[in-house]
Amino acid sequence: MSDRLDDHRVIAPVPRVTIQAFCEIASVAETIEAASSDRRMQKAHIKVQMGGAPAAVEAYRNAPTPNVILIEAEKDERAILGYLDTLAEFCDAGTKVIVIGHINDVVLYRELIRRGISEYLIAPVDVLDLVRAISDLFSGPDAKPIGRTIAVVGAKGGVGASTMAHNLAWAVARGLGTPTTLADLDIAFGTAGLDFNQDPPQGIAEAVFAPDRLDDNLVDRLLSKCSDNLSLLAAPAVLDRTTDLTETALDGLIDILRRMIPNIVLDVPHAWTAWVRRMLISADEIVIVAAPELASLRNAKSLFELLKQNRPNDRTPKVLLNQVGMPKRPEIAAAEFGKALGAELAAVLPFDAQLFGTAANNGQMIAEVQPSGKIAEAFIDLAGSITGRAEPKRSRATLLDPILSLVRRKAS
Repeated sequence: MSDRLDDHRVIAPVPRVTIQAFCEIASVAETIEAASSDRRMQKAHIKVQMGGAPAAVEAYRNAPTPNVILIEAEKDERAILGYLDTLAEFCDAGTKVIVIGHINDVVLYRELIRRGISEYLIAPVDVLDLVRAISDLFSGPDAKPIGRTIAVVGAKGGVGASTMAHNLAWAVARGLGTPTTLADLDIAFGTAGLDFNQDPPQGIAEAVFAPDRLDDNLVDRLLSKCSDNLSLLAAPAVLDRTTDLTETALDGLIDILRRMIPNIVLDVPHAWTAWVRRMLISADEIVIVAAPELASLRNAKSLFELLKQNRPNDRTPKVLLNQVGMPKRPEIAAAEFGKALGAELAAVLPFDAQLFGTAANNGQMIAEVQPSGKIAEAFIDLAGSITGRAEPKRSRATLLDPILSLVRRKAS
C-alpha cells in the first residue's frame, strides 16, 4: 500500500466531465485507466487511447474537444510545444490540458504554463496524484477545502454502530475541536436525536424527499446545533412513508455538506441497498463496527474485502470491536478476530451496560458521563487516527464541559 494513503488531505470528487487521454507508453495508459476506476472519478467519463500529442491533434481537427485532455510526451518532449500550439487552434473555450512528461525540466514547465497548460506531471504518475490533479482543475484557487465523510456501519444489527458513530462525531467535534456534522441516514429508525436529547422539527427527510428544493440554505436550516462544533442532521424516525431510495438519492445532500463542514460522520444503517453501498464506497473513511461473535466476523470480513477491493487507492476500513466481555456470552478473542479478518483492529471496546445505558437514557455521550474513562479516550484516539489530528490540551473549561452540559439540560 502506498504511503500516499497516509495523506489526510481530502480530494474533492471530480464533477461530471469528459476526459480523453492520449498516451505513448502502456504503463501511463494503465495508470490513467486505474484512475478512472477511483471512487472520486465515478461521475467522470474517461477515454484512453495511444498516439500521444500527434493523435490528439488529429482527433480534434474536426471534432469538439472534451472538458479535459491528457497528453503524454515521451518520445520527443520538446516537440510537444509545437503540437500544443496546433492543438490550441482547435480547442474549445474552457478545455483544460494536462501534460504528462518524462523529464524534470523547469524551462519546459515554464513554456507549457505560458501556453496555458493546466498542469505538468512527471512520469511515472501515481494514481492519486493524477486524480488530485484532475480534481484541482475544477476547484478555484480560493476554494475552501471540502469536508471529509466518515461512514460508520455495523457488521450486523445490534452491535452498537449508531452509538459508535454518535460518540465518534462527538470526539471529533468536542475532543479535537473541529466543526462536525452527524448525519443520521436511518430515516425510519434513527436514534441520533434521542442520543443527543434533541427533537428538531425538521431533519434529513426534508432534504432527501425534496431534491428540487435542496440547496445550502435549506441544509443549513435543517441542521440542529448540539454544541459549538457539533451539528446534527436528525432522522424523523416516523413510518409515514417508506425509504426506498434511489442509488444517488443522497449525492446532492452529501455534496452540500462537504462544502459547508470539515467533517461529516455518516450513521449508515445496517442494510444492503444500492444507496448504502454507494455511501460506503464513496466515503473518505470507513469504520466497520463488529461484535466478537461468528456472524459479526463473517459479515465484517465480507464488508472489509468488498470495500478494500472497490477502494484500491484509499486506506482500508477501520474495524472497531465492540461489546467485548459480555457476561455468559462465548466470544471470539480480539486477537483471533483480527487474525481472521486479516487486519489490525482500530479499537476494542469493553461491554459496559451501566455506562452505555446511562448515557443513552440521559441523552448524553460517553465523554459526558465518564470524561476521563478509557472508552472516551478510545473515541478520541480513533477520531485522531481518522482525521490526522491530535487531541488539543484539555483546559479547565473542557474538563467542566460535562457538568455544564448537565446543568444546561436540566435548565431546558
